[in-house]
Amino acid sequence: MLTRRHFLPILAAPALAQPSSKPRTRIVCGGDVMLSRNVAARARAKKDPAAPFRDIAPVFAEADIAFCNLESPFSDKGRLMQSGMIFKAEPEMVAGLELAGIDVVSTANNHARDRLAYGLEYTVDHLAAHNIAAVGTGKTVEAARAGVVLPRNGLRFGFLAYTYDANNGNFTDVEPRINVWSVDAVRADIAAMKSRVDVILVSMHAGNEYQTKPSQQQVQFARAAIDAGARAVIGHHPHVRQPWEWYGGGAIFYSLGNLIFDQFQRTETQIGSLAELVFEGTQLVEAQTRTVKLVGTVPRLEEFTTPGASGALPAGTTPAPRPASPSSTAPASH
Repeated sequence: MLTRRHFLPILAAPALAQPSSKPRTRIVCGGDVMLSRNVAARARAKKDPAAPFRDIAPVFAEADIAFCNLESPFSDKGRLMQSGMIFKAEPEMVAGLELAGIDVVSTANNHARDRLAYGLEYTVDHLAAHNIAAVGTGKTVEAARAGVVLPRNGLRFGFLAYTYDANNGNFTDVEPRINVWSVDAVRADIAAMKSRVDVILVSMHAGNEYQTKPSQQQVQFARAAIDAGARAVIGHHPHVRQPWEWYGGGAIFYSLGNLIFDQFQRTETQIGSLAELVFEGTQLVEAQTRTVKLVGTVPRLEEFTTPGASGALPAGTTPAPRPASPSSTAPASH
């Protein structure tokens, strides 16, 4: 069993620094999780629906809050989806999320409508029945925009989620119960949430697939979220890792890459990151990533990687300085 000490190396701090009396809350975030196609087929072959999470589960389970992006809606209707770009997670595949102690998943992504309106609602209900919150979609527009609030250590952590697209080329209408990103929307939703929470985190499903640098649109949206009051932005969708930066007292992870997926065609899609955030009270005092390697769709934890990465932002973008904090190290590239 991995311990918290195993996962979190001791970071540099002044020798005379006094321990904080504020509660410490540790949040671990993963990238894209797709529980359909080959991922599900391998789990069925093992007769273990939790198989994709077995190796990585202890890392998430020890966090105060565990998050990932759920790329495949659940449904109890229709045939098994074993190929193609329309995803469907069988209901029993929720066992992996439970095993890992996942508390909240983003369901705002370009596959949110893969099982139509029924699947959108079924996913929200099925997750709730297993004590997992869905953020970014809802059974009503109001629920989707309101986000999710998780109490931990005497504080209230609020989550909001957005996607660059909700139709994936398959629909011409608009499903308003899926949050599509805009700077105006995230500003308004953060403003509305502030009175109900102590800390806000934003999930961002956006970016150019297989590109290792964030787009200007990602940077604009993520920094607007921090400027509006979020303390972290967790990015996914490109299926490869992108850099992260300290900005305005918060951390922006532009893309964590894949966590559980069956994209075997590229080496880069079989390497992802976990983001770890540590709060003392409401202040974000530590942020770092850790590498995971996907072995036959199953993520396995690798070495501690980087306390920051700000050297690969789009041309013309100036990386923001990290906040002063006695318990964090200086940014480095990866």
